[in-house]
Amino acid sequence: MENRNPLLQHDSDSARFLAIGEIMLRLTPPNYEKLRMASTFEASYGGSEANIALALANLGVDSTFFSVVPNNSIGKSAIRMLRSNDVHCTPMILSTPEETPSHRLGTYYLETGYGIRASKVIYDRKHSAITEYDFSKVDLKALLAEYNWVHLSGITPALSPSCGQFILDCLKTAKELGLTVSFDGNFRSALWTWDEARDFCTQCLPYVDVLLGIEPYHLWKDDADHSKGDWKDGVPLQPSYEQQDEIFRAFVERYPNLKCIARHVRYAHSGSENSLKAFMWFEGHTFESRLFTFNILDRVGGGDAFAAGLIYAMIHQYRPMDMINFAVASSVIKHTIHGDANITDDAATIRNLMNMNYDIKR
Repeated sequence: MENRNPLLQHDSDSARFLAIGEIMLRLTPPNYEKLRMASTFEASYGGSEANIALALANLGVDSTFFSVVPNNSIGKSAIRMLRSNDVHCTPMILSTPEETPSHRLGTYYLETGYGIRASKVIYDRKHSAITEYDFSKVDLKALLAEYNWVHLSGITPALSPSCGQFILDCLKTAKELGLTVSFDGNFRSALWTWDEARDFCTQCLPYVDVLLGIEPYHLWKDDADHSKGDWKDGVPLQPSYEQQDEIFRAFVERYPNLKCIARHVRYAHSGSENSLKAFMWFEGHTFESRLFTFNILDRVGGGDAFAAGLIYAMIHQYRPMDMINFAVASSVIKHTIHGDANITDDAATIRNLMNMNYDIKR
């Protein structure tokens, strides 16, 4: 008898989703304490691509995560956390000290903001296992063959040259195999410069179907004369519908392979209260979501929850306005959950928020 997880979908048309990236140990002082005052830390695991795989698995999507972690108790603990959230980890590599000499899992420290005090992140991820592994040993066609959707981000290529080459190889192989590819630029200033990120992530655009965010990419008005500027120059962080529509159309004209572009827009009223809305280009039109205002319990992973919500809605063929509203509602709910990922196992909960229905469910 075949064993199946009853939480996951198993109809023949369901998506087989794979996310590739780094998972890290997260250490957080409790009760909004500052790092310099902390004597204890709450331990959990997270990372952009892992967060998306986890969120989708909780919503019933057949979801797998690929990474390299050290073959020690910390690496195994990270895998255990993923598996406890119904994420398949079969392709995960548990590296030996010979393969990854530093033999460590990346770590980051989160100081959670409160009121007017913003949150702060400190990374300790240099020489983590994924940065030291020799990816030439990975058969990419065999890795990707079982899936029809793969998600990547601009964080992993920032970790090391070998990681960058691996992500480019993943993109090219996924395109060759006909997978749907989603990509989130996810700029991290602690990992590389703005120009480095733009140079690399622009190389990824020809292989992407679903683009999350509009930076960091070069979108020159004239490739032969960069002095004419980038289409995104001068556009505010909270653009108007017309400004966003113009940028989306410039992307699609340059990269007709893009089937969907979506980005969320944040309004930070304080460290504890934000508003979110989003824009999406899909099937020739730009859509604008509702605006949600909310209090924040844990902001980290909000963008990943937005991406996971959009992917879920696309997999389930929601109408365009429902797609973008569901994605924003997914992000809003994540802000009320401790940890990196959106641990929401009922899509109806997100749809209720999407429809701004806040009544008790019983």
